[in-house]
Amino acid sequence: MRYGEGQEENGADLGRSGRTDSDMDPRNKEPLCEDVLPVVIIGNGPSGICLSYLLSGYTPYLSPEGFHPNPVLHSKLTQNPHLSLFEQDLEYLCEGVEGRSSNPVAVLFDSLLLPDSDFGLDYASPLEWRYEPERATPHLVLGKGPPGGAWHAMEGSMLTLSLADWMELPGLKLKDWMREKRRNVRNDRATPAEIASYYQHYVRQMGLERSFACGTTVTSVRRVSLRSGRSVWNVQGLQRRAAEGEQQLDAEIPFSVWAENVVLATGTHDIPARLGVEGETLPFVCHSFWELEAAISSGHLDQASEPILVVGAGLTAADAILAAHHLNTPVYHAFRRSVADPALIFNQLPKLLYPEYHKVHQMMSQQQHQPGESPADMVSQRLSSPRDERASSPCSYPGYLSFPKHRVVAFRPDGKCVLEGEGGRQTVLQVSMALVLIGAHPNLSFLPEQGRPLSLEPHEPISCRRNPVDVDPYTYESVKEAGLYAMGPLVGENFVRFLKGGALAIVCDLARKQTMRGQKNVQESSAGHSLSCQLSNCTLDA
Repeated sequence: MRYGEGQEENGADLGRSGRTDSDMDPRNKEPLCEDVLPVVIIGNGPSGICLSYLLSGYTPYLSPEGFHPNPVLHSKLTQNPHLSLFEQDLEYLCEGVEGRSSNPVAVLFDSLLLPDSDFGLDYASPLEWRYEPERATPHLVLGKGPPGGAWHAMEGSMLTLSLADWMELPGLKLKDWMREKRRNVRNDRATPAEIASYYQHYVRQMGLERSFACGTTVTSVRRVSLRSGRSVWNVQGLQRRAAEGEQQLDAEIPFSVWAENVVLATGTHDIPARLGVEGETLPFVCHSFWELEAAISSGHLDQASEPILVVGAGLTAADAILAAHHLNTPVYHAFRRSVADPALIFNQLPKLLYPEYHKVHQMMSQQQHQPGESPADMVSQRLSSPRDERASSPCSYPGYLSFPKHRVVAFRPDGKCVLEGEGGRQTVLQVSMALVLIGAHPNLSFLPEQGRPLSLEPHEPISCRRNPVDVDPYTYESVKEAGLYAMGPLVGENFVRFLKGGALAIVCDLARKQTMRGQKNVQESSAGHSLSCQLSNCTLDA
């Protein structure tokens, strides 16, 4: 099967480069060789930024003084110290290296950048980075907003889940950058606003801007077979341009680019996941944290409001609970797993590093709804007298009630939500707002069938946890479609520290392909020369 038969200052302008001209429409004209880029990256978040860095000539080597605490890995690295990491056998290096990711190259690169960081140790990386411009591969990074992707849309004051070191990209220490921005760095975690600003600065600092085309929306990615027999990718979309006059609106200019390889680095925060139950489209049912913020900011939600219902047991759900708790708005919290389930994210976080999430986990565990209790009475009682010894159920966290192992059956127009627990027992809750925070799906509308044929389960939507893009674990190339790569959340990597391994795998595979192509050209040239010699020495008998 052949699959798919406004711009920032100093960034790539697709119009000025000539790629938006109508004569570049694939239906009208085939591209010239010089019009075909080696790589187009869709997505300008940390995945796309890191890949652009590696494609721009920045090359990792084992430092002469480099030491890795894993003796087996250190021994392997010292076998070919003159070779860059791009030229080494990643599968061989990955053997025996363990970590928190299921992708072996992600674990390897994380171990090389931050050795033994899971144990709180501060070993220096054994790698050194050399700028070798002759290795640079021309590429284009397409993104809807400024470099940093979804980080620019996240709540600005909360602390990130990961430590600052885990959020940084190669070549620029995040902690050092943060110290320049604010005098007092109180802990090892940064805010999303700081991370977004760091990624923007990183692109400028590393000289990557000329490869970034921001303000772009990709509308189509399809493979095109040329008359020459060559097969390339055609990427089409719109680029937003700022209006020149005050009275004019921003314009969206069509563009079309050609590429040998396309990398999907879009993330998975575009389309909120839904429950698929009755009444989910009612006005009081929301699917994003930002809608909660808007309700708080507008005064529609305060401590006098009816309780809100939070559905989900991930970190976004925890953020919503903390925000409502800070406002003294009562909270009902429903989730499908048990509190002790090892797969629950709270059971995987060190308590000392993440005290606010540990607090939510305590609430989930200590203040569970019991059959026969009136949820409204329990919440109001706990909210009004949290430390009253006469209360039948004193608790540390007033105004909160959890419903483990429950699912939503329906939302009703009168603001009631029907939950169902184990055994089919139903509970009806009266709420002012319901927040369904159960994850998100990527927006891959530019691919046929939303990219489903590329996933592990082709009949299901692509999702980070349940149904990622099916890729080779050592190259990140799609197993379904040659020349198409995926990285980051699309292959199950939710944390920045691990998505960097995808960039390494892709660059290594592209370098391998280039080497093979060069060897093939040499062989064809040699064969052609040999045939020419044979023909020149032969004679025709009469």
